[in-house]
Amino acid sequence: MERLDRKTAHAASYPDKVIQFGEGNFLRAFVDWIIWNLDRKTDFNGGVVVVQPIEKGMVDMLNSQDGLYHLNLQGIDKGVPVDSIDMIDVINRGINPYRDFDEYMKLAENPDIRFVISNTTEAGIAFDPSCRLEDRPASSYPGKLTQLLYHRYEHFKGDPTKGFIIFPCELIFLNGKELKKCISSYIDLWNLGDGFREWFEKACGVYCTLVDRIVPGYPKDNIEEIRRRIGYEDNLVVKAEIFHLWVIEAPAEIEAEFPADKAGLNVLFVPSEAPYHARKVTLLNGPHTVLSPVGYLSGLDTVKECVEDPLIGKYVRQVMYGELLETLDLPRPELEKFAGDVLERFVNPYVKHFVTSIMLNSFPKYRTRDLPGLKTYLERKGCLPEGLVLGLAAIATYYKGGKRGDVEIVPADDASTIALLKELWAEGDVKKVACGVLGATDIWGEDLNLIPGLTDMLAEDLELIQTRGMRGAVEAVIG
Repeated sequence: MERLDRKTAHAASYPDKVIQFGEGNFLRAFVDWIIWNLDRKTDFNGGVVVVQPIEKGMVDMLNSQDGLYHLNLQGIDKGVPVDSIDMIDVINRGINPYRDFDEYMKLAENPDIRFVISNTTEAGIAFDPSCRLEDRPASSYPGKLTQLLYHRYEHFKGDPTKGFIIFPCELIFLNGKELKKCISSYIDLWNLGDGFREWFEKACGVYCTLVDRIVPGYPKDNIEEIRRRIGYEDNLVVKAEIFHLWVIEAPAEIEAEFPADKAGLNVLFVPSEAPYHARKVTLLNGPHTVLSPVGYLSGLDTVKECVEDPLIGKYVRQVMYGELLETLDLPRPELEKFAGDVLERFVNPYVKHFVTSIMLNSFPKYRTRDLPGLKTYLERKGCLPEGLVLGLAAIATYYKGGKRGDVEIVPADDASTIALLKELWAEGDVKKVACGVLGATDIWGEDLNLIPGLTDMLAEDLELIQTRGMRGAVEAVIG
């Protein structure tokens, strides 16, 4: 079997147009796939130069295959199973700035490069005051980017047409604003001057984005089967679900330069990313957080099993459509379509998403993903959302520990939270447990016992779970 590279495979060639900080699975399965579609279906005509954001990474492996790799998309599309595999050929080369700093800085001198895209993990967008302009390179991603921007400013003598369009994909809210704040801090720290600051502010755009695609990564379980399908020795195969969404908070002129709509892609240019962030957190992450303990304590192990179970599936749909969807402000048809897409993703036959992996740090997740919806629902409807409260009761019960069948239940969370729940459950008084959980200000940042009716409803649900089991409690609450 031949090794995959540009000598053995027929691949297109594109001029450098995008600098990409990060060579990991997500960027290759999401951003580079989107650019691949743009090149095939529009006049975008852009190649990618990958910059390794940390000292140890994968650009050598990427370069050994001349930037080529295969993407295996799997999932359900409009009710039809999809299992496609394509060779992605948009990456021209990779650069390790820790070894080839001068080559990295030369990117700033290329007049055709227009975009900078990154995914350096949530911790990547951070200001490190120990970074210096003279470093080769600066250790932080914002520091490296500021070095590149300043060199471009100097090389093109402040030409306002040579700015970058910057799309951070790190999974933090308002990622563009955070990145811009870090760059501004380096301009101050390094005394780069008002001229550069003005050029950065006017010629460059740093835009907030929201990305959404599940990327399991390298398919080690069936890599030999995939290699037989593609006919190459490819060590960079990546697997992802078919669903994709990229929301970019940017004006129309930026959309014109990145014509994803013409390629039929689910890339939205919007005035504000906030409602889409709320939609994803509420309708995808929110149900995940409560279905996991409810499903697990009902004897189920995966998200797919939960959604397909007649009783627990009904619970999931009540939480999504009857409760959380009611708390959002986007048009209802749009919300219902997104909820339907989420359910299709939940039952993806190609992905085993174990609920135990979702239950890590369940209380903090409930605080950010479900508690805002609980409060909004109460405000709008005048009553508490029964499914969300039952989900909280399931979390508290899971943290009690014990056994599920022959398997020991071992919750994973902050040690103080584990200790608190152990203490609260010691006497077996569900009212005490409810009051203690809701009053844990270290978890919630407030006393949730002050929410009208919540303490009593939570105690009732805890009692139902103790006396009738999880499935019996679900039957009692949602009928």
